[in-house]
Amino acid sequence: MRLGFDIDDTLINLREHAFHIYNKKLGQEIGLEVFNALTKVEIHEPFGMTAEEGSQMWKNSLEEVYYTNCPAFPGAVELLQELDRQGHEIFYITARFKEHGERTKKWLLEHGFPVHDERFFWGMKDHEKVNIIKQLHLDFYFDDKPEILKTLSKDAVKVYLKDQSYNRDVNMPRIVNWPEYQAFIKQLEK
Repeated sequence: MRLGFDIDDTLINLREHAFHIYNKKLGQEIGLEVFNALTKVEIHEPFGMTAEEGSQMWKNSLEEVYYTNCPAFPGAVELLQELDRQGHEIFYITARFKEHGERTKKWLLEHGFPVHDERFFWGMKDHEKVNIIKQLHLDFYFDDKPEILKTLSKDAVKVYLKDQSYNRDVNMPRIVNWPEYQAFIKQLEK
């Protein structure tokens, strides 16, 4: 099988990691219950920032957000390792900016994700991401953004939405927690 995965907020818990960083940088202690109630991808509003201030905070924090100790979602690394061992082709398709591609690939490898250079795509807008997914003729694709998955839902690729507080209003097949790899692989083979 050919399986494609977004990275941020699909395989790794990037927004929550950034939320903790914002709390530290801003000297605040906003609880995770606030984070878990967010209905938007952006995380700046609970900190009292405007959209412009939030955008600047994100840009100023990227190095720390991307390359420190952001955790993978439980079971994600193990699942992809097992899929790789079984000979399935794993593709990473991320909208991270071009200047972050090689370091992101290195970071994933250091954290146990199986990465093959020719199956790692980065530095694109969402519509370009959709085009790459179609060109790769994937069997499955996983992402946290419903807009991307809705575009693909009429194609042959089976799509799964990684559950996040900002996408719970969308009715699509979803992954709430990365399950034990054996049960998940059986589900995919159906």
